[in-house]
Amino acid sequence: MRRRDLLTWTPALGWVAMAATPGVTHAQAAGFLDGRDYLTLTPTVPVETAADRIELIEFFWYGCPHCNAFEPVLAKWVKTLPPYVAFRRVPVAFQQSFVAQQHLFYALEAMNLVEKLHANVFAAIHAQRRRLVSLDVIVEWVRTQGVDVEQFVRHFQSFNTETRVRRANQLTDAYRVQGVPALGVAGRYYTDGELTRDMGRALEVVSFLVNQVRSGR
Repeated sequence: MRRRDLLTWTPALGWVAMAATPGVTHAQAAGFLDGRDYLTLTPTVPVETAADRIELIEFFWYGCPHCNAFEPVLAKWVKTLPPYVAFRRVPVAFQQSFVAQQHLFYALEAMNLVEKLHANVFAAIHAQRRRLVSLDVIVEWVRTQGVDVEQFVRHFQSFNTETRVRRANQLTDAYRVQGVPALGVAGRYYTDGELTRDMGRALEVVSFLVNQVRSGR
């Protein structure tokens, strides 16, 4: 979903093609061009990982149909990543109505429930047509998932969550994210479905970029 909301999602756009080969393998450099398939960031973005690990970020929005379609492909691929790649998700808020879902994600993360419920949130919005845009509606849905509602609300409204949301917004701006899903590598590179033409190919580009960082290039 583009930040300027000009793209209409259709299968013909090919945002999610067949999955790339799982794991960080050597993607062919031929055809992967800076400025066309990915962008080199200047200045670079500070990372939150140890020096011996490569930070990989997915920027997403729960309400985005592209992110919904990409999620099962990405989830399968992420499970094959080597230990030197540190993957994490960052929810974006291109407008105020997205903010409640940022809080939803970070509350689930604080309760160690992202792995269990992340796909369920997408399903609630895109399959069940639930409008998870406010705390009251989100709490109604969370209760159906067997979550401790009081604990969830505490995390949803916590200072820690507010801090994580501010950091997410800073990262979105620092990476100059123009649409989601998007991927950031090591604070040095950015790519998305518009640049690569489909998100399956985006994973191949990311594999190539991880190898570039790994080899010290």
